[in-house]
Amino acid sequence: MTLTVSDLTVTIDGRAVVDGVSFTVPDGGRLGIIGESGSGKTLTALALTGLLPAAATATGSVTLDGRELLGASERELAQIRGDAIGMVFQEPRTALNPLRRIGRQMSEPLRLHYRLDRRQSRQAAVDLATRVGLPEPERIVDRYPHELSGGQRQRVGIAIAVACNPGLLIADEPTTALDVTVQAAILDLFDRLVAEQSSGLVFITHNLAVLARVCTDVVVMAGGRIIEAGPTARVVDAPEHPVTRGLVSAARATGLTPGEPGTEVTR
Repeated sequence: MTLTVSDLTVTIDGRAVVDGVSFTVPDGGRLGIIGESGSGKTLTALALTGLLPAAATATGSVTLDGRELLGASERELAQIRGDAIGMVFQEPRTALNPLRRIGRQMSEPLRLHYRLDRRQSRQAAVDLATRVGLPEPERIVDRYPHELSGGQRQRVGIAIAVACNPGLLIADEPTTALDVTVQAAILDLFDRLVAEQSSGLVFITHNLAVLARVCTDVVVMAGGRIIEAGPTARVVDAPEHPVTRGLVSAARATGLTPGEPGTEVTR
């Protein structure tokens, strides 16, 4: 599936917090959106799926394989979410329902889109738990979110997003709340699942070293606008904008040098 974003503008209280953003994610492409806090990257991601807060309005164009998403009805967007587009959120503790077993939450997209019965739903949840590397799948599907670690909860969130094998996966800061060791494992999981599904990826982060492990192309945002864009390797090796240079320096200061997707190189 090809995602095309043209002149996307998001306005809150008369102020453009995302201003004229345009980019394309080709079928199977991996695009990273990076920027400091308040740069507009998360609002851009939410606009793609019709999940903007009520106070925000979006103009421009967002198409998925030529189908316009901006202005689509909630019913139309509900059909697209989970089936054509999967989304992983930053904080799995708040994204998951604390009162429902994780197996039921993982299989929910399949029940909605394919009308599975109870037995089929449980087996689908076990299969998803296995797919995302959760331990003891037959048992863990009966647990509640508070009984899982942060990394395990994020794997549940990823399982929900990929349940219907969407053509595009959007991840909004999915590793920010995790420690470095768990973060690396989650990035490896993203890399594997996207490759297995041949799906496109939009990965939002403030960490260039993280982005470079899974994305071949990058757009850098500041003040709601794209200030630099291009292949990840080029942007890392020869950043042009001062903000981009700062992000590269910050990545190297952590002891990591951004490399090709799927690799990690220590300085």
